[in-house]
Amino acid sequence: MKKAGSLLLFIFVSLCAHAQELFPVAEPASNVPKGALGVRAFSEGYKEADVFRKLLGVKLLYGVTPKLSVYLSVTASDYHEKTLPFDFIEHSHVGGQLVGGAGATQKGDAYPVVFNSIDAYAKYRFLSVDGQNTHYRLAAYAEASHVAVPSHEAEPDLLVHTSGVGAGVIGTYLLHHFATSVTVGGILPKEYRGNATDRYGGIYPTTIQYGNALAYSLSFGYLLWPKSYKSYDQTNWNIYMELTGRKYGAASVSQKDGPATDALSIPISSTTHELHAGSYLDINPGIQCIINSTYRIEASVGFALLNSSYLHQYPKYVIGMQRYFYFKTRTSAKEDKM
Repeated sequence: MKKAGSLLLFIFVSLCAHAQELFPVAEPASNVPKGALGVRAFSEGYKEADVFRKLLGVKLLYGVTPKLSVYLSVTASDYHEKTLPFDFIEHSHVGGQLVGGAGATQKGDAYPVVFNSIDAYAKYRFLSVDGQNTHYRLAAYAEASHVAVPSHEAEPDLLVHTSGVGAGVIGTYLLHHFATSVTVGGILPKEYRGNATDRYGGIYPTTIQYGNALAYSLSFGYLLWPKSYKSYDQTNWNIYMELTGRKYGAASVSQKDGPATDALSIPISSTTHELHAGSYLDINPGIQCIINSTYRIEASVGFALLNSSYLHQYPKYVIGMQRYFYFKTRTSAKEDKM
């Protein structure tokens, strides 16, 4: 009973002390406790014409050491077709020369929900400064993903739209009931190589090199309730406001004039903003509750604040549910800060 009580107390302190920095959209610099396993189910979606697009995902989180956490995510979605849309790229023979162009695709086509991606993420906290009712954390992260479906936009997104790698830094500050966090990182997407089929059934090997990107976010969280803790079964209520955005380069596209190995490669000129360089900033208000110091449930809604992303329509809805499983109690407060 004594060990069980210690475990419940540990869960309570771990979740409640930093509840308002468990942001729904961005990652904080704080870590998963050593030896703890988190399981998260999440979904996002938006309406595109008469179709509601949706993504479903599961994430496993594990605290390897007090400073190192690793995540593994798997997603499925109906965001894209298994192949490039037939109306995305077209080329023709004009005056004995090949002329190609890429245009905006038809919106609102129904696609099946298919396996979308697998994503690996690691975060290392390299600085901790603690005071009374306050702390400051700095962490570095690295990420790599494989996305099974093709994207036809220049903007990269490792979890959902493009394979590749990324890395960056996170700074998080907590003071009483208020938390804020800043993230800055880079994304290096992997090119897509696959067959595009035109409206007449022709098969054309196509290569898309997506633009490199700078990703950034600024998040704020506030613990509304409880004002003070009396037992581990109290429900925490937190509100959030998160600013998320990207600055990315243009995509380059080429297409071969048929599947033959010696077919001529044609540079494709872009006639759509989906392939141009761009930048934007979204605003994401959210709410979260933590039940019995174990279950985390949250929802947020994203709106365009400055320009907009071509990867999705607005508003974009995000919901998540998460639970931690603790396999051993903490040995000391000193070890948790190492």
